[in-house]
Amino acid sequence: FCYVPEVTVPVSLKEVGGYIEKQVAYLSGGRGEDSSVIITLPECSAFSDIPEEALTKVFTYLTLIPRQPGVKFIIILDRRLDTWASIKTALARIAASFPGNLHLVLVLRPTSFFHRTVTDIGFRFSQEDFMLKMPVVMLSSVTDLLHYIEENQLTSEFGGTLDYCHSDWIVLRTAIESFAVTVKDIAQMLQGFGTELAETELPDEVKAIEYLLESHTDKYRKLKVRHMTLIYYYSNGVYCPHVIFSPYIWLLAQLRDMESAFDGFFEKHHLKLHQYLQLLRYEQSFQELCLEHLLAQEKEMSISVDTLPQVEQALKKLDSLESNAQDVMARAQIIILHGHQLSAGHHYAMALIMQRCNELRHYCDTLNCECTHIHLYICFCDTHLVDKFQSKEGAQSALKDIENFLEGAPSLLSSGPEILAIEYEAVITPQLQMIQNRQACLRKLADKHIRPVQLVAPRPENPPRSKSPLFSPKHSIVNDALWLSLCQLLCVCSICLCYSHVMRELIETERIYVEELLSILLGYRAEMDNPALSGLLPPILRSKRDILFGNMPEIYNFHSRVFLQDLEGCLEAPETVGACFLQRKENFQMYECYCQNKPRSEALWRQFSDCAFFQECQKKLEHKLGLDSYLLKPVQRLTKYQLLLKELLKYSTDCEGTSELQEALTAMLDLLKSVNDSMHQIAITGYEGEICDLGRVLMQGSFSVWISHKRGPTRMKELARFKPMQRHLFLYERALLFCKRREEHGDGCDKTPSYSFKHCLKMTAVGITENVKGDVKKFEIWYSGREEVYVVQAPTVEVKMAWLNELRRILTNQQKLLRGLY
Repeated sequence: FCYVPEVTVPVSLKEVGGYIEKQVAYLSGGRGEDSSVIITLPECSAFSDIPEEALTKVFTYLTLIPRQPGVKFIIILDRRLDTWASIKTALARIAASFPGNLHLVLVLRPTSFFHRTVTDIGFRFSQEDFMLKMPVVMLSSVTDLLHYIEENQLTSEFGGTLDYCHSDWIVLRTAIESFAVTVKDIAQMLQGFGTELAETELPDEVKAIEYLLESHTDKYRKLKVRHMTLIYYYSNGVYCPHVIFSPYIWLLAQLRDMESAFDGFFEKHHLKLHQYLQLLRYEQSFQELCLEHLLAQEKEMSISVDTLPQVEQALKKLDSLESNAQDVMARAQIIILHGHQLSAGHHYAMALIMQRCNELRHYCDTLNCECTHIHLYICFCDTHLVDKFQSKEGAQSALKDIENFLEGAPSLLSSGPEILAIEYEAVITPQLQMIQNRQACLRKLADKHIRPVQLVAPRPENPPRSKSPLFSPKHSIVNDALWLSLCQLLCVCSICLCYSHVMRELIETERIYVEELLSILLGYRAEMDNPALSGLLPPILRSKRDILFGNMPEIYNFHSRVFLQDLEGCLEAPETVGACFLQRKENFQMYECYCQNKPRSEALWRQFSDCAFFQECQKKLEHKLGLDSYLLKPVQRLTKYQLLLKELLKYSTDCEGTSELQEALTAMLDLLKSVNDSMHQIAITGYEGEICDLGRVLMQGSFSVWISHKRGPTRMKELARFKPMQRHLFLYERALLFCKRREEHGDGCDKTPSYSFKHCLKMTAVGITENVKGDVKKFEIWYSGREEVYVVQAPTVEVKMAWLNELRRILTNQQKLLRGLY
């Protein structure tokens, strides 16, 4: 902050106050030719006694009061009762001391005959000397003044009508200069505070930066209150009744300029601190995920499975690891979503945040892939152990296991090599043929009696008799080729098993989710009506339970009575799970309401988190976590669905129901985006209509905008060339809203963004130009036949294309509706 107003006065009334009070010279407020300012030097017996330095200060003080540049001055030297000697001395002193642009000196000469005669003679001989220094006119009477100055610009002592009171003028100047000193003090305070803010070193701890943000905001508010109070009182004449009518209103303008400049500076500083705090919290959330630790745990996991108990133990470890991984990945998705929100808000560390988002995605993909590999390996080992193939009983057991696998495999695998060849061509058919050959060998082995003779494979008709390498004494009955073939089959079957595993997880976690919602509603919400706990519950909380819990009862009813039963029905027909989500897509819109209420709920919880009522309820429920963690469950569950759908989609390529599964995933991702958009929408202020009349919010984001108007008094057509405005756009089904993102309000964690409504375009009158010459990120939105044109610059080309696609879709649908009407 470097705004320093011009409030410094070289000479103050305090320094020349004694001479001003004696009326050595004064400003009446009158004006002469060319708006020249009149300075009056009345009769003063002490004029000749004033030191040169003091007289210079008096003249300097008076000439600095008018603030217009290039101002001229007229001096009225009243010497009607004086002598030529006094006039001559006064003129000489004026010529030597006056610092301004002296346009004219009007001298009222002595009225007595003798002194007037002497003056005329003296001036005739001295006129040339004075005229070289300044223009001087000798006047015989006050009537002659009217030839140079109008009557309404002269005070009563010169026969004029201008109202002037010297004592009032002194009071006014005292008030103004006191105000100027106050303005100067405020300027210095703001300058000092600005320097303090600029030189502040940012700590690397969340609490420290929160304290810094709070202390700076508090100090700013105090300065702001003092600043605004001064503006109010002086603007309304409370401190100085005449200041609002004086020519020194410029001081108020200086005060307002200071306010505007400092507000802009503090807004940038506050934004910097707040974004830095957001970055620290984001980094903290990132570090708390412990993804690297989970990956290390996965790599160190022992998968040596030589016996059935070891297989079972490995599966238990894997289930535990997968459970932890799914929880961590759900939290990671929330952090990634948060990162995108910060980036959409033009965070200064956008590159670092997006790098963290990419790292999280990489970690999640790696973790998921590794868990899948381990699961496939254990499932393969669990199918049969090698030593079971070394005997007739082992062969019978192995043969039964393979048949069981084929029975449990997708129906396509039992369709025969011909159908498989059509579906998968050369990819799986040779391996399946090999496995069928191995099955034939195992059947022969299973039919033989046990005897210590070497087994020989059936010989072909034409080739010479030879021993099959499969049953060579140098190899085990099940050699590497058989294991490879079995592994390939088991991988196919394991995909089916993995799909079933994800389905079981979806249903089991849905049951747990319903149970958790019920425990919250019964263990907390219903307990607010329990008379035994009424003494522990603040009365205000009972009236705000709907804010604390939102529409959780509605969410519970839907999941417990409808959706859980739908999912359980998918166990018999797993391919219908996608259709199940699509069928209930509209019901999931209730999560928008819950998420929109979440900021209010969190604020209420922080206010009463230490309440004994909550502690008692948590103790009864034996919950390890507080209520706030359980109030987050609906948000976490909404994120979990899209993760589980992605997993199901991974294991159902080209299978029945895959297209519905993909549509369900898209619907859930759209819902997450819609929830995010609606969270921004509720922060719009200043829109006078009903936002719900605009339809659903489809997209929102920040852009640089240039506006051009073809008509109107301002003719703003050329403004598009200059600095853009920063606007946050909300695209609805029926309108496009332009808003300005305001400073976040609230304290600490309660801060939420605010969007001030600026303009609304009805989609029925909107058109678009997809490309603007010179910038691939720009496009045009024009209104009412290009009477208004908005040049919009997106942060990226991808964002531009996404908006254009949505705008095209809306405009195309409008055209279809119009064609249908006519």
